[in-house]
Amino acid sequence: MSDTAPAISPQPVVIYTDGACKGNPGPGGWGVLLRSGDTTKELFGGELDTTNNRMEMTAVIEALAALKRPCAVTLHIDSQYVLKGITEWIHSWKARGWRTAAKAPVKNVDLWQRLDALLVSGGHTIDWRWVRGHNGDPGNEHADMLANKGVERALGRI
Repeated sequence: MSDTAPAISPQPVVIYTDGACKGNPGPGGWGVLLRSGDTTKELFGGELDTTNNRMEMTAVIEALAALKRPCAVTLHIDSQYVLKGITEWIHSWKARGWRTAAKAPVKNVDLWQRLDALLVSGGHTIDWRWVRGHNGDPGNEHADMLANKGVERALGRI
């Protein structure tokens, strides 16, 4: 018999995120669909004066913040901005003190820093997957519906 406990595999979680904006800038919303085993959770919210990119980022941040322990995440996203930002650009931005190659401040730096902190502290393994938005993917369509619900909440309609 071994004195060590068996390693616990991270919980697999499938996440779809989306952002919406009515005007850019304008009122916006974010939506998240999380699935783990037989459990499904929906999250959504919004802001009155925001941009589509900020709502796309907020959806990912809220999704990862909702996870209570390290997970094996498959994260579906339709935003090339967020996908490339987190998988390609962020390392250079950080090395340059959150500046772009042109030495300009990184846009949405507050959200990039929050997302980066969640990735560092969360202990998740994340498989980032791009999906084409508004193309019939059921998970993406559901996240889009939730993001639009977030706009309605920001406008005080629900």
